Amino acid sequence: MLNALEVFTTVVVGVMVGVEFSVAFVINPILNALPADSGQLGRAHRGRMLGAVMPVWYITSLVLVAVWAVAGWHHHGTGLVLTAGALLALSVIMSILLLVPINNRGRTWTPDNRPADWKEQMNRWDRLHHVRVAVIIAAFALLAAALA
Repeated sequence: MLNALEVFTTVVVGVMVGVEFSVAFVINPILNALPADSGQLGRAHRGRMLGAVMPVWYITSLVLVAVWAVAGWHHHGTGLVLTAGALLALSVIMSILLLVPINNRGRTWTPDNRPADWKEQMNRWDRLHHVRVAVIIAAFALLAAALA
């Protein structure tokens, strides 16, 4: 049963990492290359869509890692799992304090109501998102190593 939990948790976190990596290095560059109105509208839609899904995914991933750490307390790799959990907790804190406020503003913007500094705010979100992606990639790598 523990093996199934370990694999399931690693897959859930891995797919989350893939989505966030895609946002950072595929979707956002595509949106940035579009004319201002189209790119901004695309970012607003992305913010609404992923803003509804990702909080649940992040918390579920963190809970699964915590259950794995408790269930496998005396097994090999627990330190890696605990460190991965700490990194996922950091990513949740980063999200709540830094990224979500920008996302919440950006998802309501239209070409008619966006602020003059909307591009700067989106660039800040992108920079913070890159850091968060690095954090969750490290967590995923630790979980994969704990499986070995």
